[in-house]
Amino acid sequence: MRTYIRRLKARISLNKKQFIAYSILRILVLLTAVRCAFTHNYESLAICVLTLVLFLLPSLFEQLLKIEIPPVFQIIIYLFIFAAEILGEVNKYYTAIPGWDTMLHTINGFLCAAIGFSLFNILNRGSKSMQLSPFYLSLVAFCFSMTVGVVWEFIEFTADQMFFLDMQKDFVVSSFASVTLDESNTQIPVRISEITRTIIETKNGDPVVIEGGYLDIGIIDTMKDLMVNFIGAIVFSVIGYFYEARNKTKSVAKELMIEPLSEESIREYNENIEKKTSSKGMIRSTKE
Repeated sequence: MRTYIRRLKARISLNKKQFIAYSILRILVLLTAVRCAFTHNYESLAICVLTLVLFLLPSLFEQLLKIEIPPVFQIIIYLFIFAAEILGEVNKYYTAIPGWDTMLHTINGFLCAAIGFSLFNILNRGSKSMQLSPFYLSLVAFCFSMTVGVVWEFIEFTADQMFFLDMQKDFVVSSFASVTLDESNTQIPVRISEITRTIIETKNGDPVVIEGGYLDIGIIDTMKDLMVNFIGAIVFSVIGYFYEARNKTKSVAKELMIEPLSEESIREYNENIEKKTSSKGMIRSTKE
């Protein structure tokens, strides 16, 4: 297992910029983990460990699927993981900084569209029966991204219902309309406006007071997340369309496009990894 992880790290170090980004973020995660250990915040410590594992996934997928993920794309993935797990969860940016969750869901829509476009583009080029036009490739990428976004909202809803995690963040609203309040049962929405306070009475008699309005349970957050996921997916779908329809070499999308590795590239990759791994092994044995 240790040798396998060493090979993954050697794969990362093949590109200098990618290796620098990976190393800096990894050090920051380790420092955060040390802080969490000293403060006995073991839940956040577990998130730090999970983050280090997630950092290895792009290289793992490259090795298993024989594909090449562009260094720029991998750096964006590292930054996204760091922003979501370390800054968002451990450092509480989701609640401390308004719009942090919105920004990440927008980027998620963009990245998932890029992944979907790349995968279906590979299938499209390798298939004789399936020849999708640039428009349909972009449409499929958009649908792929939205599907991932919807599935994630399913996960958040399930986690909130089963484990009371509040992954679907709540909003305090000052007005709403509901047919449940219609005593005539004619399904006419009853509008409640200018709510200043909500008092929740529990069975044990302890009231919960919500100042400023009424507590919306998750639906606004869910719809907001899907809307910004929609925007991110649309943006890359447009970029991907022009990448495929016009000049691929000068498109921004080229830095975000996953490509299959040729047999020659695979051999070259493996040779470079073996050199990196063996050199580190020699250094370690010399020190011992």
